[in-house]
Parts: sequence; structure tokens; C-alpha cells
Amino acid sequence: MNDQQRRRPAKPHRRPQKDPVRFLAFEALRAVDERDAYANLVLPPLLKKARAKDDFDNRDAALATELVYGTLRRQGTYDAIVAACIDRPLREVDPPVLDVLNMGVHQLLGTRIPTHAAVSASVELARVVLGEGRAKFVNAVLRKVSADDLDGWVARVAPSYEEDAEDHLAVVHSHPRWIVSALWDALGGGRAGIEDLLEADNERPEVTLVARPGRSTTDELLTALGDENGLPGRWSPYAVRMAEGGEPGALTAVQEGRAGVQDEGSQLVAAALAAAPLEGSDSRWLDGCAGPGGKAALLGALAAERGAALLAAEKQPHRARLVERALAGNPGPYQVITADGTRPPWRPGSFDRVLMDVPCSGLGALRRRPEARWRRRKEDLENFAPLQRGLLREALNAVRVGGIVGYATCSPHLAETRVVVDDVLGGRGGQPVEAEWVDARPLMPGVPALGDGPDVQLWPHLHGTDAMYLALLRRTA
Repeated sequence: MNDQQRRRPAKPHRRPQKDPVRFLAFEALRAVDERDAYANLVLPPLLKKARAKDDFDNRDAALATELVYGTLRRQGTYDAIVAACIDRPLREVDPPVLDVLNMGVHQLLGTRIPTHAAVSASVELARVVLGEGRAKFVNAVLRKVSADDLDGWVARVAPSYEEDAEDHLAVVHSHPRWIVSALWDALGGGRAGIEDLLEADNERPEVTLVARPGRSTTDELLTALGDENGLPGRWSPYAVRMAEGGEPGALTAVQEGRAGVQDEGSQLVAAALAAAPLEGSDSRWLDGCAGPGGKAALLGALAAERGAALLAAEKQPHRARLVERALAGNPGPYQVITADGTRPPWRPGSFDRVLMDVPCSGLGALRRRPEARWRRRKEDLENFAPLQRGLLREALNAVRVGGIVGYATCSPHLAETRVVVDDVLGGRGGQPVEAEWVDARPLMPGVPALGDGPDVQLWPHLHGTDAMYLALLRRTA
């Protein structure tokens, strides 16, 4: 036998096959990591572009969405599992490789995709986006992961609750430890409540619509959605829930701006401010941090029913444009301006009702923006604190004596809620403000578990809403 006969024929080179669903999900995860983008802003245009192709259907879009959001929500748990399967510190794994790995782990442990399909599809994606060498690494790690289920892995990588309760909850429920601690402090109570809250943060929220008064009705929206996909809101008289997801933009009322997408907690905050008892004039309302415009649109519609005018102010020009779009077609008088609420262009005492929904950490919306939990740092709260206090002071200065101010945040963190209000009323960092608390609880009729008052904290696990906070204050001098 000669040398040529001894040689084995080389295997033909096979080009890796690009899976459009997983490639799209990887693109979205990279945008979140590289550009500090939010998945809810990155994913829709990617899906729209993909849907334009005949081979990308609604089922593909649903899988891509699940891969992106599931991977982001469970990132902390999956990081711990991957770390247990490699022989180097996790920080030494390149971020694109970790994205492919975590997306593969989610398919193995968080979906019903068969094991062989989850591994092979992830390895093929790695070949496309990372190269053959790294694909072998991905294959080796995922085969180790596939040896156990999620419960088994969590039992191995999480410390016991008795050993370290906060770290246990952080790994099991995929939240940074400092956020677990902060949410537990705000919620109070024992283990059951905090576990329910953390679990709710990891659930996919329903899409909730708002029928803007005088422009649309909940009956119109329910009829348009049909019996199978439309459900009344739990608490807000303007809310309709989309039971099976779907595309809100396909509804005529949404296209025309007569309805919109708005969390029910956000609706309750705006409605409570509008319903607060008021003596004397009630003709001028202010939304002092109006972007992106959901609360402003609802306030504008409620103001129009009473013949009141709304001024919507937003510091960022691009967000002010979103407010203009949300308010377009409002039946009553309104104006949108680009202005800094801490240096307002309006005169003191100009308004009867003021809403100040201040910039915050966003810890109350982790269901919708799961990547925010990994992006935020405890130190960020210190940066928000002066702004939040300054905006509340100016809100109280903007309202007339006897008028109502609503201080709102999409965060349950005590440093962004009750502490801010107490500091401003007590004069910390400035002159004391003459104002009194107004009990907000009766202004959310039918909503249970609102606490001792007078302020209100909503919760995902108790109310099915974002964790919105509202304090109502009446200026007394």
C-alpha cells in the first residue's frame, strides 16, 4: 500500500448554517451589552425587519423574544452555572461567548427545547458568530450543563438560605444582591413576600392598554381584541389587558393615538392625582417630567373632560417629541415644552395640580427591562437623590396654595420614595416646604394591599403592576 493509499480523505468543509431566530436573539443581546441598549427598544425593529422575510413567522418571533428576555432575566443564575462548568474566572470569558452560552443554558434549563436541539443549535450559532475554536468550548460547557436540570444546578451553585439568605435569593432568583437587599427593606416581612416579588420580576408582564377618556373606551378595545385576547384591567377603569400578547400597534385606536400601551400602575398614579380633592380653581395642570408621554396623555384627556389645560414639560428634546406624539389629537388645550423642571420657566404658584414622575433607578420595572438589574449600581442612587429632591421642591413651588402635587417614581427603593418626601418636607438640603400629606389610598378604589398610607407603593406580585410609588401632597402656605 503506497502513501497515497494510506492517506484518509479529508472531511469536506461544511459552512456553518445561520439560524435566523438565534442569530437575531444574539444580535439583540450584543446590542444590550455593547450599546447599553434596552431590549424592549432593540428587539422590535429587529423583529420587524425579520418578519419582512417570508421565512420568519410569528412562531419564530415568539422564540426570539423568549430567548432574549429569558436570557436577560436569568443571567445571574446562568452565570453562576456556567462559572461552575469552566476552569477559569467568568470575567475572563469574552462577552459574546457568554451571551451564546447563557442563551444555550436558557434553552436547556428554561424552555422545553430538547437537549440535543438546544446544544446543537447553540454550537452552530457559535460557529457562525464566534468561530470553530470557540464553538468547541461552547459545546463542552453546554454538555456539562445538560447533565442536570435547573433545580439541580441551583442546589449546587447557590448558598443555602440559612448560610446567606440574600446571596441565596440573588442566585436563585437572578437579581444582584444589593437589589435583593433593597427590595426586601422596602417590602418588609419575611421570606415568602420577597421570594414572591423576585419571582414576579422574572415573569413576562402582560401588555396593558389604556383607553384615553373622551377619545376611546375599554369596550372599544375589548371588542377590537376579541373575547380570547382582551381582558378588563384589574384596577384602572381605563385599562385593558392583552391576554395572548399580540401587536398593540395593529389596533385602530392605538394607531390614531386614542389609546396607548401603559402599565396599569402608571394609569393609577395619573388617575389618583386627577381625583384628589381640591378646593377652588382647577384649570391648570402640569406634568413636570412628561417623557415619554404615557401619563401626560392620560392626564391631558382627564383635564380636557373638566375644561382644564395641561402643560407637559420634558428636559430631553427627543423625549419631548415623544410627548407631543402621545398628546396629538387631545381634545382639550395643552402645550408641550422642552424645559428643566429644576429650573422652571413658569411662575411659582401657577398650577392647581402637578405631577412629578422623577427620573429614578427603574427598579420597579425589572419585569419589562430585565437588563436594568445588571446595569444599575448601588452608587447610582446617590446621583439620582439631588435631582429627585430638587424636582419635588420645584413641584411644590409650582403649585398654588391648596393645590396638589403628586410625587411618583417607578422604584420601590426607600431612598427614592418616602425618604425623598420626608427630606423635602423637613427641609434637608433646603428650606422646609409648607405642605401636608394627602392619603392616596382612597383614590385607588378597589386596589388591595396598599399599606398604612398615606403614600402608596404598588407591587408586581401583589397588584400585577410595575412597582410604582405615589405620594400626594397639598401645599399649605
